[in-house]
Amino acid sequence: MLGLGEVFTLLFVTLGPMKLLGPYAQQTQSLDPAALRKIAQRSFGIGLLVVVVGGYVGKVLAASWHLSVPAIAIATGIIFFLVAIDLVLSTYNGTQATAAPLPSDPMLATLRVTFPLLVTPYGIAAVIALFVASSNMQRTVWIDVMLLVVMLLNFLAMLYARQILRGPMRLVLQVLGSVLGVLQVALAVQIVIGALRILHVMPPA
Repeated sequence: MLGLGEVFTLLFVTLGPMKLLGPYAQQTQSLDPAALRKIAQRSFGIGLLVVVVGGYVGKVLAASWHLSVPAIAIATGIIFFLVAIDLVLSTYNGTQATAAPLPSDPMLATLRVTFPLLVTPYGIAAVIALFVASSNMQRTVWIDVMLLVVMLLNFLAMLYARQILRGPMRLVLQVLGSVLGVLQVALAVQIVIGALRILHVMPPA
């Protein structure tokens, strides 16, 4: 079972602001500060609701479908690996896509930011896996708290994206993003290895 520090790292990597800043800044570059703030507020509210409700609904469905913790962990690891390896390759071959401007309709713009910039499919998969593997209510509450913290970091990143990406900070974030991309691949592999150890397919560390 992952420690709470590892849980926060997983949530930060899969749902945190690092994958949000660049595309969000591109999509909202024509908006005034007031419109930017409203989109950030709505996206934060919808995103937090989706990840928490989605996690609990996924846990209930996993129980009703008799899905084991290792099965969900392996599925999460595979999804995470595919996304992470694509991010790493796009960084090194220069094929990163330019984000399209947001639609003029406020709700459509909010949903474009929320899915998949704020709430990623692999992030939802990670939340479901963490909830399913949670052994007691106290641990589940800690996961909820960490989800709130990560989403608050996203909210602050959306509010101050333009300031964050000014000057040398853009280069720092690009380097950090490259490092995190490689670590995401390793984390995906580690999730699968952990599940295989639970199944006794691999020996303990």
